[in-house]
Amino acid sequence: MTVTVFIVSLLAAMGIGMPIAYALLVCGLTLMAFLAATSGLVTFDSQILAQRFVDGADNFPLLAVPFFMLAGEFMNAGGLSRRIVNLAMAWVGHFRGGLGYVTVVAAVVMASLSGSAVADTAALAALLIPMMRAAGYNINRSAGLIASGGIIAPVIPPSIGMIIFGVAGNVSITKLFLAGIVPGVLMGVAIGLTWWVVAKKENVLPAPRLDLPQRLKITAEGSLALALPVLIIGGMKFGVFTPTEAAVVAAVYSFAVGMFVYRELKLSALYPLVLAAGKTTAVVMFLVAAAMVSAWLITVANIPTEVAAMMEPFMGNKILLMFIMMVLVVVVGTALDFTPTVLILTPVLMPLVLKAGIDPVYFGVMFIMNNAIGLFTPPVGTVLNVVCGVAKISMDDAFKGVLPFFMAQLAVLFLLVLFPSIVTVPLQWWMR
Repeated sequence: MTVTVFIVSLLAAMGIGMPIAYALLVCGLTLMAFLAATSGLVTFDSQILAQRFVDGADNFPLLAVPFFMLAGEFMNAGGLSRRIVNLAMAWVGHFRGGLGYVTVVAAVVMASLSGSAVADTAALAALLIPMMRAAGYNINRSAGLIASGGIIAPVIPPSIGMIIFGVAGNVSITKLFLAGIVPGVLMGVAIGLTWWVVAKKENVLPAPRLDLPQRLKITAEGSLALALPVLIIGGMKFGVFTPTEAAVVAAVYSFAVGMFVYRELKLSALYPLVLAAGKTTAVVMFLVAAAMVSAWLITVANIPTEVAAMMEPFMGNKILLMFIMMVLVVVVGTALDFTPTVLILTPVLMPLVLKAGIDPVYFGVMFIMNNAIGLFTPPVGTVLNVVCGVAKISMDDAFKGVLPFFMAQLAVLFLLVLFPSIVTVPLQWWMR
């Protein structure tokens, strides 16, 4: 009955158009009132809800969110993102369908810089959509490719989604970051192979092949941008700094390079950039705080035990259990945005994962990858909406273009369900 109250109250609040954060608070109020009236497990008290709300945002690792947001803004405004695209163009732009391969390479590299799918997609779309349209590429297919490249950002470190999951699920963020490297690269390989297949339908001339000195010159110009992911991952691997400190390093580094080396980041632009990062951070933090209220009541109401009882027939088979949970997240991800899905399902599924003996870091990577895929599936599809806005096409047209890449990303997801060692073995090497 408690599960029903939780689901119905949440869906009812969302159904009347209430923002997700407020819907989570309404869900918390409803759960508290129900528990106070039926079981006496908790007393209905608005002060308790307010305290839990404040405590939800009062978490040191979450300090990484505004700094990674700020780093993404600095990278786009300071010319780092553009130089990554130029670098990819120099090395793979001359192949058949070359701008598509540029998109894939640039998406993987930029994912290791910002950790934000929306920011990466917006930058890639703004830079590449006009180029692909002018070159004669099918714009629906091009938009689909850019959207599928943008969703790699939450998987490859630094990932804002993994920070949120790590806080909500009490899982090591450093381990999550390191475990996400191989799956993120596999996502890039999958959409690259898919593009190789679909690009045969593109009847466009490739870009001229640059000679080696020109390539090396462009690579040298982009080397400072490439150095950032090496700095972040290397610093965490060798214990130089924590993920939160890595976010500060990323923000300061991208600011310094954009301001003093590339000289494209102007002092007049700082206030709008900081304001944009602050607004996005405020939305995320409000969601986190509201979700922590519901998470506490979910624990008090013992909802994870009820869910575990429903899943009991599958507890003996980890692969089957993971498959069922991934299907559940895929379905939920089509209706909810990335952050609310992570915050709502983490306190429900994590006890089940621990009881079944599944590695929580492995589950976290799979969970984040699954939620990332939901970013380009309608009707919500935040990343898909960004691409549609830049390319000026309809959601239906964009989804037609994204469909083959969607299938490729699902194939990678379920490959990792069948073979968990693809995630866990590299992590063991990274943690040496």
